[in-house]
Amino acid sequence: MEDRNIISIRKADIYQREALILANVNLDIEKGSFVYLIGRVGSGKTSLIKTLNAEIPLVNGEVTVAGFKLSDISQREIPFLRRKIGVVFQDFKLLTDRNVHDNLAFVLQATGWKQTKAIEDRIDDMLELVAMRDKLKVMPHELSGGEQQHVVIARALLNDPDVILADEPTGNLDPETSQDLLRIFLELNERGKTIVMATHDYPLVRQFPARTLICEHKQVKESPDNVEEIDFMELLEM
Repeated sequence: MEDRNIISIRKADIYQREALILANVNLDIEKGSFVYLIGRVGSGKTSLIKTLNAEIPLVNGEVTVAGFKLSDISQREIPFLRRKIGVVFQDFKLLTDRNVHDNLAFVLQATGWKQTKAIEDRIDDMLELVAMRDKLKVMPHELSGGEQQHVVIARALLNDPDVILADEPTGNLDPETSQDLLRIFLELNERGKTIVMATHDYPLVRQFPARTLICEHKQVKESPDNVEEIDFMELLEM
């Protein structure tokens, strides 16, 4: 029987260098689900996302992401894991010395795409999806923060990943742009993508409720089913 869970975590301890950030994490995320990850600054949201992406090595426990067991994943396997995962960063991480087209082409070429037409078609399709087709030849510094984040989403989708990990994607954006961005994530979710979004944009969580996990006191716990019962005031960033 096929496993419904695309992410499974059992008795995992999440470290940043020598510091224990999250302890004894047990969690399942089903394929095609949308999950918020909330909590104060330093509560472990980013560390958990980096662990799922194999950017932070797993020290203790078992974690499976898109069929890859992170407890014994080899360096050779990590690039294949990351083709199953699209990552959206708060600070964009676009290459500043090349335009939008060349940023996306670089990723495709680096992940094994060879045919020019296939590369061009994929870039066009992804930029069309995020309404950025007219910015093909624009440099990153000429884009607004919201436009850059749209490009970052297009970049994350290039290899048709099963999972989108978004780390504070609206952190540098105004409320209207944040809503626009989240609607893109919701559309991707409707198309079957699993979305895990770390955020402290609590008005957005209230406006677009979904399963919510709270990082606090080195634990990851389920929030109340009713988003109105979450005490966001206790989770405000310091």
